[in-house]
Amino acid sequence: MVTSVNIRKVTARDRVVLDLDVWMDNPDDHDFSPRVRLAGSTIELSNEGSDGTLASIELDDDALAMAERDRVVEARIKFSVHGMHGILVHKTGNPRDGPKAKKLAEPRWKTVLPLF
Repeated sequence: MVTSVNIRKVTARDRVVLDLDVWMDNPDDHDFSPRVRLAGSTIELSNEGSDGTLASIELDDDALAMAERDRVVEARIKFSVHGMHGILVHKTGNPRDGPKAKKLAEPRWKTVLPLF
């Protein structure tokens, strides 16, 4: 299940692009189906099947015009799991040195979502 969603930034290129950080409870949890709704000049992000809004952000005039024109937004999502992707206490000076040279996987997902 999704614990929290953070909208890092919104950019307007060819279409509106949302950069999201999604925090999950369990690494085997795959229950995230994002839905985006445009309410006035605010984009609201929710999960399918759950009540309430996970995150919302106000759009500027250019991004709002693009969103209304295209009726889609591109979401770039970085998934993290509590307990796995926290702050490391003991770091190796050079990550290419030492016995613990491997980094944790950072799953990323890119999708185009229709606006409702």
